Amino acid sequence: MSYYFLGDELYFPPVIRASSEGVVAIGGDLSEERLLLAYQSGIFPWFSDGEPIIWWSPDPRFVLYPSNIKISKSMQQLLRKNAFEVTFDKDFEQVILNCKKIKREGQKGTWITDDMVAAYYSLHQKGVVHSVEVWQSGVLVGGLYGLSLGDSFFGESMFAKVSNASKYGFITLVKALEKKGFSLIDCQVHTDHLESLGAEYIPRKKFLETLKKSLQKETLQGNWGVLLTN
Repeated sequence: MSYYFLGDELYFPPVIRASSEGVVAIGGDLSEERLLLAYQSGIFPWFSDGEPIIWWSPDPRFVLYPSNIKISKSMQQLLRKNAFEVTFDKDFEQVILNCKKIKREGQKGTWITDDMVAAYYSLHQKGVVHSVEVWQSGVLVGGLYGLSLGDSFFGESMFAKVSNASKYGFITLVKALEKKGFSLIDCQVHTDHLESLGAEYIPRKKFLETLKKSLQKETLQGNWGVLLTN
């Protein structure tokens, strides 16, 4: 299998040319312009330290439609009890750093490199990348972050230090986005965790069609601590 290697030009090949694993291209950079073009094209970066940047668009794609969120009885009880406090865009730096260092089953390292932290932090400052913080007794115990364009949210990573913290934060986010009219949450690749919450596989072609419509909507850009609570 031959791969497309990116140069300085701000360009991605059509995702139809992706490998069977979903690799669209290799190389390039993590500039704001390239990252935004990637997400607008249905592509995301995923690679490890010491590797070149690898750009992906898997087929099928793992997504969640906000109206299809599944909330178990035990989670419904926690939500009714306000077991955790959830905030938006309150401490992005700590969320992404916790996602970077949290140990994950079956993984030796992290795909969240220092360069990725810097790139997403830059987009966070522009009001395009957002964080969800989950607190217990004033301590950050879980969270997630991702990018928002149109009425789609592209989830990148989540972490939890106590049981149910990341689920609680994710459900709270999904319910808030549904109220704002969001049509799609891109989960990128399968996890049992997200499947239990209602995420499903759809063909990449359908994902791209949905994304195209989504990008025609206005992006909810700015501080979500204000925008999602008003």
